[in-house]
Parts: sequence; structure tokens; C-alpha cells
Amino acid sequence: MSRWSFAILSGAIFALVVATAPLLAHHSFAAEFDGKKPVKVQGVVRKVEWTNPHIWFYVEGKDEVSGRTGIWGFSGAAPGLLGRRGIRRDSMKPGDMVKVDGFIAKDGSLNASGGKVTFADGRNVFTAGAEDDVPK
Repeated sequence: MSRWSFAILSGAIFALVVATAPLLAHHSFAAEFDGKKPVKVQGVVRKVEWTNPHIWFYVEGKDEVSGRTGIWGFSGAAPGLLGRRGIRRDSMKPGDMVKVDGFIAKDGSLNASGGKVTFADGRNVFTAGAEDDVPK
């Protein structure tokens, strides 16, 4: 193999490794959340982060299951998937009153999966990823 061919092959392999690295950082639902420990947090949306690989939204409220209060961080699906469901960046805004059904993080923190969001007007949106467990 010539030096030129080796350099091209090495560059292609390096580019492939760099391009696939973000996939390794993606965690499954089961790795992060406990599907046997539901949360039902009612409160006010404080912040929405509409970024890949998952949206995050933060709700200041109380969990009806455990009674814990604070600012809860909820992980949702990827923005593209939510967009295909008709959920847009402005569908949830700071100040909105919501109830979120999901599952708590395995580390016991105030983080959870955000499976279903119910707004004060009764509207529901499904924010979980396709592979996530959803509250019944």
C-alpha cells in the first residue's frame, strides 16, 4: 500500500470514528431512568432546552407520588421526532402550568423522563422517545 493510499484510508477511518462518537454518548431509557418508579409532577415550566440529542424542560413543582418538591428536569425525545408529532419549539413555554408523567432517574435526583405532558387547558403531548417507557 502506498503512503498516499494509507493516508487516505487513515483519514477516512478517523472521520468515521469522529462522526459516530456522539452515538456512543446516547444512553438508553433503562440506563438512566427507573421504569418501576413513576413521577407525576405538577407545576410551572421554568425553562425549555430544545436541543439534540434530547430536549430538556424544567418544571418547578411537586411530585404527587413522593411529595418531593423542587425544579425537576425532564428529558424528552429528539426535536426532530417531536416535530414529526406536531410538537414545536413554542408548544411549551416558561410560565406554562403543566402536569408531567414520567419515571425518576436511577440516581434519585430530581431528573426524570418526560413521558406525557398535560397542560392546564387539558391538552396532552407525548414527549418521550420512541424507545422510552411511558406512564400508564
